[in-house]
Amino acid sequence: MPENSPLILLLNPIASPWQIGIYSEEGTLLKSRKIEGYVSENLVETLNHTLEHSPVKQVLYVNGPGSYMGIKLTYITLRTLEAVRKIPFAAVSAFALNGGKPLKAMGKLYFVKEKETIITRKFDEKIPQEFQMPESLKHLEILSDREPDYRLPSV
Repeated sequence: MPENSPLILLLNPIASPWQIGIYSEEGTLLKSRKIEGYVSENLVETLNHTLEHSPVKQVLYVNGPGSYMGIKLTYITLRTLEAVRKIPFAAVSAFALNGGKPLKAMGKLYFVKEKETIITRKFDEKIPQEFQMPESLKHLEILSDREPDYRLPSV
């Protein structure tokens, strides 16, 4: 990675294992990692390690829909990081990292994006939950609302 060049982080707390992407200032993917364990166990440690070794200018995170706890902890951590270290953050949709495929809600229910609306739909077959860090942030839609998407499936 370029020494002392400001970086952008992309965190995906709903993937299992959860993911972090490290991007150049221009938005090109430099490195990505899949991190075993729960976000609650190692998010702060992972961020601390990254911030000790790299100048981070912004953090992006997947705000949902998906793992309520992972999203909530990531959001609170990023709000704290912004207040203490003045590192701004923004949100992206989980659909941007999985090619728009259905996202696991609970049981046989999945979140499905139809145009600009997110609904739940039942699928009898299990849909693999595969996420990919984009090679570039150039075409990644940054959401106007960085709040968590605490969308709970209807039961």
